[in-house]
Amino acid sequence: MDREPCRRATIATMSMPLTLYGDSHCEDTQRSKQHLRQRNIPFREVDIDLDAEAERFVVFINGGFRSTPTIVFGEGQRKVILTEPSNAQLDEVLAQEGLA
Repeated sequence: MDREPCRRATIATMSMPLTLYGDSHCEDTQRSKQHLRQRNIPFREVDIDLDAEAERFVVFINGGFRSTPTIVFGEGQRKVILTEPSNAQLDEVLAQEGLA
């Protein structure tokens, strides 16, 4: 009896949702947004100056620091989180997640 291939392999290679938590006055946030747009990478932007719950998340996930940008790939149980990444670090994770 033949079995269907495991679907996990498909899930692992699918593009992951990307959320950028930033601050409108942060140069690193602006740089990361520009970098993603130049590569035509879709992302959801959350301004932590306007969203108190998002600000609490950023502070929690960064050990008490209000670090921006905080970029989250994925949702549910599997996430990759980058805090204040360089463009090279962002490109590395984009490639690992099949987005570049």
